[in-house]
Amino acid sequence: MIRIGVISDTHLSHPTKELQDLADGPFKEVEMILHAGDMTELRVLDSFSGKKVVAVCGNMDSSMVRKEFPVNRVVGAGGYKIGLTHGWGAPQGIEERIARQFEGVDCIVYGHTHHSSARKLEGIFFFNPGAFGGGMSLSPRTVGLLTLGEKIAAEIIYL
Repeated sequence: MIRIGVISDTHLSHPTKELQDLADGPFKEVEMILHAGDMTELRVLDSFSGKKVVAVCGNMDSSMVRKEFPVNRVVGAGGYKIGLTHGWGAPQGIEERIARQFEGVDCIVYGHTHHSSARKLEGIFFFNPGAFGGGMSLSPRTVGLLTLGEKIAAEIIYL
């Protein structure tokens, strides 16, 4: 069984204590961290030093982040293929739009909407951890955990 920390929409220019607390809290036992974009600045990822971090860029990211990370990527873990993207446009229909960006994946992790979601749609497990927030969202501050075993399971963690 593999556990993966999932975060999106940090919207920060630098690491904060709250972000760094994730590494010693909810993300302490994870094998890797997926960041689904809108970190805003690269140094935000310094919060997770010592952990393997796989990230994509989002629509609010700086040019440095956009140079460093692709819009979409596929990550292999626990025998599963996970598509990682930020997403774009209106929340309505986002899963259908992002599904067209990937082929042969078991799970798609995305962000952008600032609302957490975990559901299976047409054979693909879609997981949005919600928004860490950095003060940008009226939604509750959340991150997520993916557990890859005999099946894919997800947990939303309210901070």
